[in-house]
Amino acid sequence: MKLVSTPEPGHYLYAIADAVAQPDYEDIGINGASVYVISQGAVSAVVSDIAEKRIRPERKNLAAHNMVVKRLMGETTVLPVAFGTIAHSRQALLSILKENRRTFSEQLDLVRGKVELGLRVNLDVPNIFEYMVNRHQELADLRDEVVGKQHGPSQNDKIEMGRLFDHLLTQDREVHTEAVIAALSSRCVDIKQNPTREEKEVMHLACLVDRDAQKAFEDGVFEAAKRFDNNFSFDYNGPWAPHHFVHVALQA
Repeated sequence: MKLVSTPEPGHYLYAIADAVAQPDYEDIGINGASVYVISQGAVSAVVSDIAEKRIRPERKNLAAHNMVVKRLMGETTVLPVAFGTIAHSRQALLSILKENRRTFSEQLDLVRGKVELGLRVNLDVPNIFEYMVNRHQELADLRDEVVGKQHGPSQNDKIEMGRLFDHLLTQDREVHTEAVIAALSSRCVDIKQNPTREEKEVMHLACLVDRDAQKAFEDGVFEAAKRFDNNFSFDYNGPWAPHHFVHVALQA
């Protein structure tokens, strides 16, 4: 009789949590797998079994990953792990937990009882260049000078005008961001600024807030919004796991 060994399944990681966390999520993991914990000392890895060596960032997989993290957040403090992280053996995972136990414990203490809330502020205007021209006389003067040239603006003229526009837009963003952070700082444990991704985006803030202070944060957003005119739109979201306030870099 020939014996065939069954390969050990890999372990898909969702989060790092306290060892006391014992989730009972039977079928909400990647590929409908059950979610469980593997513990080492005071910390645990929240995982599900997986046969694949890599997982594609398809909508269903991203949704499953986020669902597990969201469920965990309602029960315990978590350090979210990047989507697609797979430990290929239980021993490898235990080694990761042992080697990083102190760091994980410190980061769990840092965000314990807290959630992340996001705030994006955008300019809600049809033409941002015209909006900036109406706000800044120096840009208006340069625009009029360049447009009024007999043979039209040169490439250097366009570059100079673009540089001034970018400089003034950056300057405005900094002033507006400082005003909003000042309004929210007493309601947040920490605030981090993320890079803006679009021209009309004024700021993108990640705010670490005590779990029971979310209403106070929302009130703070409304108070901050009152300082701006109707050209600005405020969009806050969450709660999320504290992605921007912890660093879980795993080589699994």
